[in-house]
Amino acid sequence: MNKDQKASLVEELAEQIRSAEAIFAIDYRGISVSQAAELRTRLRDAETRFRVVKNSLTERASDKAGADSLKAMLKGPTALAFVAGDAALAAKALSDASRTLGTLEFKGGLMDGTTLTADDVRSIARLPSRDVLHAQFVATIAAPLSGLVRTLNALIAGLAVQLGQIAEKKAEESPAPEAAGAKAETDEGAAATRAASDADESPPETEEASTESETETSDAESSDANKEE
Repeated sequence: MNKDQKASLVEELAEQIRSAEAIFAIDYRGISVSQAAELRTRLRDAETRFRVVKNSLTERASDKAGADSLKAMLKGPTALAFVAGDAALAAKALSDASRTLGTLEFKGGLMDGTTLTADDVRSIARLPSRDVLHAQFVATIAAPLSGLVRTLNALIAGLAVQLGQIAEKKAEESPAPEAAGAKAETDEGAAATRAASDADESPPETEEASTESETETSDAESSDANKEE
């Protein structure tokens, strides 16, 4: 690798250090080429790139990126895992590979500008993945909402029952249409009976008028008879 190639590689590493969500430093002694390839495939699912670069070049890249704390981890064979996705998922994949291969060891790392120890990285590996944490968070937020919905449904159901009971009570208190009709007919019959009774008790006006007419006629005839005499 010539000078220009080294300069280009240092610039590339510096950019990866600056843009990574997290960086894990791993002692990779004892891992084979095929095992490293398999590990890279597994880490790809966690949006993580596993790189083995000379410590001298990584130190230069750390200087360019302003990550001086990373330089302290560059002792002995060191590989860097540049995490662009879920840090917990990447740390878990590295931890599983370490148990399976018996070769990988965490040295530490960086995350959000904070320096991590080897124990910190192992603790991150035990955390749930981002998707699991998101699901748990949503479930926690949704639980009170579900309770509120159940409460509102219960209130609405109770109100519907009360309204139904009020309607039934009003229906029982109101007279049935047939009974109301029968009462109206009874009232009309009573009114007709009273009218007939009043008519029987009052004197017939026609007979009085007839009597008065006959009296007037008799008086007139008597007057004419006196004149003739």
